[in-house]
Amino acid sequence: MAAQQETAAWFSTWFDSPYYHILYHNRDQQEAQQFMDRLLAHLHPKPTDKILDLACGMGRYSVYLSQKGYDVTGIDLSERSIKYAWQFEHERLHFARHDMREVFRPDYFDFILNLFTSFGYFDNDTENVVALCATAGSLKPGGKLVIDFMNTDKVINNLVAEEEKEVQGINFKITRGVENGFIVKSIRFRDKGQDYSFEERVRALRQEDFLEYFGMTQLRLVETFGDYRLNPYDQATSDRMIFVLKK
Repeated sequence: MAAQQETAAWFSTWFDSPYYHILYHNRDQQEAQQFMDRLLAHLHPKPTDKILDLACGMGRYSVYLSQKGYDVTGIDLSERSIKYAWQFEHERLHFARHDMREVFRPDYFDFILNLFTSFGYFDNDTENVVALCATAGSLKPGGKLVIDFMNTDKVINNLVAEEEKEVQGINFKITRGVENGFIVKSIRFRDKGQDYSFEERVRALRQEDFLEYFGMTQLRLVETFGDYRLNPYDQATSDRMIFVLKK
């Protein structure tokens, strides 16, 4: 149990930290929006469909989806992120703090999107399966789930072991490695006379791991893409693993 609490602490503390948003403030929003445009064109949800943005962060992509006219709910474990996202709420856009290991609304959503490697944070396989089963529980029968995850083999083969980044006057020292089946990123820096240390731990899940998980849920794999242009998945060369599943 101690290990589970320790793991829970890293994502609840780091994602709730203002420094997380400082370090990653310049992520490619245009690429992400183009990906979502292609995904919507491929899935062609109806105007009346309800979409859940699972692990929505500060809500920027939930906002984008709502601007396209969809009824969108964004959920995330980070209290800071959800409090920030609340300013964007309107009649067809809502946010809530929620743990993905619990069903949010039973049989409610037509589509659930879990994008940009927002899965695999838990300490063991059981919790990952629990999270998937809970997610499936929030889908209507016939609804679809999209999971966008890194292509683990390619990421490990191209890991940059050490890196320094200066952002807003803060020098972030970043180290990366593989430990006990997790890709681990350690982030250390000093700000206003105080030293900080954070860690990101994402399970090094491969395609066969996901297929095993899917077999324990109500979900059926429909197709797998390998990048944000929705090209087919190739284990050696693809940048992403993007699974489309149907309940």
